[in-house]
Amino acid sequence: MNKGQLVEAVAGQLGSRAAAEDAVDAVLDVMVRAVVAGERVQVTGFGTLEKVPRAGRYARNPQTGERVRVKKTTVPRFRPGQGFKDLVSGTKKLPKDGPSVAKAPKGSLTPGKSTTGATKRTAAKRTTAAGSPAPAGKTTARKPAAAAKKTTAPAKKTATAARNTTPGTGRKTAPAKRAGRRTNT
Repeated sequence: MNKGQLVEAVAGQLGSRAAAEDAVDAVLDVMVRAVVAGERVQVTGFGTLEKVPRAGRYARNPQTGERVRVKKTTVPRFRPGQGFKDLVSGTKKLPKDGPSVAKAPKGSLTPGKSTTGATKRTAAKRTTAAGSPAPAGKTTARKPAAAAKKTTAPAKKTATAARNTTPGTGRKTAPAKRAGRRTNT
């Protein structure tokens, strides 16, 4: 699909080709300008566009085999969202009508809304998880599953060590090779 076909498809939903062309141009312009400025553009359900630096490196000329220096540069990167990946892979069905990607959560698109409360809560969770005291008035409950995992790990190691010793001698033996596995040399 090229840009003209995209405009035609949007015009089918909006009703006017001129309005569709202006909408497509405006969306693309805003996205490109934001990425050039170094901002991350995230569209829920669709994906993320961002500006990524690449380090300088050496490459090979495939015709001559000569080593060539490639300068450092900055490139745009697109990472598809989970909803988009699911639709392309076929794990989710494409709806016959309506939007193909999930809408953003309510309130996430309102301009000027302060997100400092969420940032403070996230910072508080990080500090309590790191072991420093919790902020005044807040208590956090430790998860018992984390403690259970830590206690079971040494038991597995001792069971493996017991299997790798000769009975009665305490000497270590080489672990048995699995049948059917091949190694590439």
